[in-house]
Amino acid sequence: MITMQYSFVLPADYDMAIIERRIRDKGPLLDGFPRLRFKAYLSARKQDDGFTSTENLYAPFYLWDAVEGLDAFLASPAFAAVSRDFGWPVVRTGMVWHAELGPDLGEARFARREIVSIPPYSDLGSLRNDAVANAQAAVRGGALAAVAAFDPTGWTMLQFRLWRALPDGQERKAEGVQTYRVGHVSRP
Repeated sequence: MITMQYSFVLPADYDMAIIERRIRDKGPLLDGFPRLRFKAYLSARKQDDGFTSTENLYAPFYLWDAVEGLDAFLASPAFAAVSRDFGWPVVRTGMVWHAELGPDLGEARFARREIVSIPPYSDLGSLRNDAVANAQAAVRGGALAAVAAFDPTGWTMLQFRLWRALPDGQERKAEGVQTYRVGHVSRP
């Protein structure tokens, strides 16, 4: 499996209702996309109540069964349209160490993504084991999905969670952490 996320930073005065409408109208179009485990349509508003996002964001997150699904999407008219409308994004990917997806993924209303730098010469096996244990604990704690991934090109680790409601303290901003609202989740 492989993760993929791109993010568009929107102007501070951007009408985020446009993003919400886009998600509502276009979100179901990727339901059933080949090799897609899920796509979470994510957004964040600058200084939203309970959030401390420093920017308005549209930042979809994908979990693919195989790189062929990611490739097919990036070559699709859907990606061409989003690039035409918002610009040519940097697409971040990661090799999945662990993914747990609950049956109620469509009920997700919040997402939390954490990116952690991996120091040189780290014990990657221990980091992977800890990331897997953290993902499993998140699901036991109520997360609807928990993904742990690794990007060796930038030496970073990704932890991604989907929630019905954020657990206490999750809405606070920390280094490398972004909290989002979920507008739609596409699934097979």
